Amino acid sequence: MKRFLLCMGLIALLPGLSVVGYAASGNKQAATLQKAAAPDPGDFVGSDVCATCHADVAKKFETNPHSKLALLHGGQGATCESCHGPGKAHVESGGDATKLKQISKMSPKDVDATCLGCHAGTHPNFLRSPHAKAGVSCTSCHSVHNPGAEESLLKVAQPKLCFSCHADTKPQFDMPFHHKVNEGLIKCSDCHDTHGTFGANNIRSTDDQNAICTKCHADTRGPWVFEHAAVKGEGCTGCHTPHGSQNARLLNVPNINTLCNQCHSPVSAGTVHGMNAGSAEITPCISCHTMIHGSNINAAFLR
Repeated sequence: MKRFLLCMGLIALLPGLSVVGYAASGNKQAATLQKAAAPDPGDFVGSDVCATCHADVAKKFETNPHSKLALLHGGQGATCESCHGPGKAHVESGGDATKLKQISKMSPKDVDATCLGCHAGTHPNFLRSPHAKAGVSCTSCHSVHNPGAEESLLKVAQPKLCFSCHADTKPQFDMPFHHKVNEGLIKCSDCHDTHGTFGANNIRSTDDQNAICTKCHADTRGPWVFEHAAVKGEGCTGCHTPHGSQNARLLNVPNINTLCNQCHSPVSAGTVHGMNAGSAEITPCISCHTMIHGSNINAAFLR
């Protein structure tokens, strides 16, 4: 009987032993793959060797922002091989380009993975951004060796770079009332984070999303004792078109009363205001309700 119970106990332990054995085997295999994926330090030749053939590139790289990183860790920071991979095979083959990572011939996904190897902390949301999902890689906008603009190694300065894809947005900045993007007063990146945010259209994320606008339009910022619910609920774009408009103050509609009545339509139906349904033919609402963004003295936003 004791022998029978002992055998049954051993059988019961077998699944657990197999799981432990499988886990140990899996961990060993993962460690082996990781070790195999890591480049051999002996395969790196150093930037000085690269410069012997690529002197023109190396000379221009002295003014490149990446060159500052190259000085880290005793000159072993961000070097040519940080992006292009180990160069030993490339050198020994007499310059065979296929022995290196050719950034220009890589897929957008691989390009992004290469850049995010260093920049993941700066741009943690890029892979979930509309740009990354559309296959717009880092090198679609940036050029490490031949930038056309001083800012952030961009190929072309803003807004021309952005308009190369967002051509539907460009005409809005030619409307009678528009944000001064073409004039160079503000840039697309002042409001949008091209590397991804949690907001729609890559709008920069802030604790109060209206801060995107109020950082410039400080007179509308508040806080107010009496808040306009539309400002807090819908935001600035509930009444204003941000890029450009044919209407003054970048309003969404040409008549201020029509705009107000989109929310306050009962007010225009025969009350003390004496407004008709459309109320486009009478005094504008803001003639009396002057503190329309918010007020510290009157709940009706009267001055």
